[in-house]
Amino acid sequence: MAYFWSLAALIPLNNYGHYIHWGVIDISLANFIVIVLMIIAFIAALFLPFPGRSRRKESR
Repeated sequence: MAYFWSLAALIPLNNYGHYIHWGVIDISLANFIVIVLMIIAFIAALFLPFPGRSRRKESR
C-alpha cells in the first residue's frame, strides 16, 4: 500500500486540468488522449492479423 501512495505523489492533483477548446467543444486533455488511444487500438485491431491465422491456412 505504501508503494501506491509514493506513486500517487508523483502527480500533483491540486491544480486545474488542461482543456482543448475547439469551437463549441471543450474537452480535457486527459480525455482526449484516452479517446485517441482507443481509436488507435480499434484501427490496429482492424488491420493486424489474428494470432494463429497463418496456421489455419496451412492446414487446408
